[in-house]
Amino acid sequence: MAKRHFPVRPNLEQLKHQAKDLLRAFKGGDTAALEDFREHLVALPDAQSARLADAQFVLARSYGLQNWPRLVVACRMTDAIWRGDMETVRAMVRKEPKLIIENARGVEQSNWGPPMSYAANLGQDSIIEMLREFGAADLESAFNRACLQGQTKTARMLHQMMGSPRPSDGALTDPAYTLNVNGTTLLLELGARVYDDARKRLAPVHMVLETDSRNPTAKHRILELYADYGFEYPDTPVIALHRGRVDLLEKHIERDPGILQRRFTWEEIFPPEMGCHDEVLATHGTPLGGTTLLHICADYDEIEIARWLLERGADVNARATVDADRFGGHTALFSTVVSQPNFWINHHGQPPTAAFTKLLLDYGADVNVRASLRKELHPGYEFPGMFEYRDVTPVSWGERFHFRKLVNDAAVEMIREAGGVE
Repeated sequence: MAKRHFPVRPNLEQLKHQAKDLLRAFKGGDTAALEDFREHLVALPDAQSARLADAQFVLARSYGLQNWPRLVVACRMTDAIWRGDMETVRAMVRKEPKLIIENARGVEQSNWGPPMSYAANLGQDSIIEMLREFGAADLESAFNRACLQGQTKTARMLHQMMGSPRPSDGALTDPAYTLNVNGTTLLLELGARVYDDARKRLAPVHMVLETDSRNPTAKHRILELYADYGFEYPDTPVIALHRGRVDLLEKHIERDPGILQRRFTWEEIFPPEMGCHDEVLATHGTPLGGTTLLHICADYDEIEIARWLLERGADVNARATVDADRFGGHTALFSTVVSQPNFWINHHGQPPTAAFTKLLLDYGADVNVRASLRKELHPGYEFPGMFEYRDVTPVSWGERFHFRKLVNDAAVEMIREAGGVE
């Protein structure tokens, strides 16, 4: 595996600076730099003889590219596609025809794909048409990427290039991951199926529920689109919540008011019959197994449904189930501190807000309740292993949690200002 993550849109000037910094670190005896050089160079140079070309090669290899010249090509290709510079792309492909089939980013594994697929992510139709003339054949991949990104005009063009077939049975998965309503709508319009001929589920409900994206409005719409095209859901309170169907949720509460305080198992929140996985593969923040509807709302950013539940008597301080190892007992306030909605906010460096935390505090959430929690992250986050946190408050849960991108610092500060302590 590559040690470093090569950006979707790499910047050559920044990478040149990184190579110079790496060489400087190596010459200065930096342990990490020495490790990099040892890993990627057959013959390790000494500090005096090490050259910039050595550092460039090592840096490229650490990003998963073959060498520095290939990294330069990747930077120029992707930059030209982003800018819609058809002439530069054409010149590069003429010079090196194999670029048509190689990943545009130069790395072996890249979801963005070869130049045509890469261009489809960005809706660069003219570049796609030009690459097609040069023999680019990754039409289905490009079509899927366009649907994933909601580039419906591009997707329609690619669909026609393919001969207008019915979308493959796995095509709905890509826009499900990004919660892209437009891409899902187009695929269903073009004939994507929610069941196969044997009534086996094809609608990727599991992906909609387990994706690391959080967008309640889009989640509701996609799940309802599946229903519009014939998909049948289990009639449960949690599925009603996931669908944003307050009308269905209200019927459940009318039949059984205890649902407001009930703790739901992992399998009820993430139904296996919908294709859902275990507690590691389904992305979420604070543990959800054995929690209430209010806890679930916090991790899915379902603030309007949460307000509706609180208005109908949901206990803001209801605790999760405590397991045999004495882990659990956390309230929904913990779930606003460490939650999946925080990931992309922190990943993109956006200032965090804490509207959900404020809602719970306004309804009397206990800021110093204590619980013990343990958490194993999705392997994609690259923090392997189980981490345990004993006797933490909402503040200390946020302060100590090992994966900072899931932590809402604004929520921690708001709870602290309300009297919360570690």
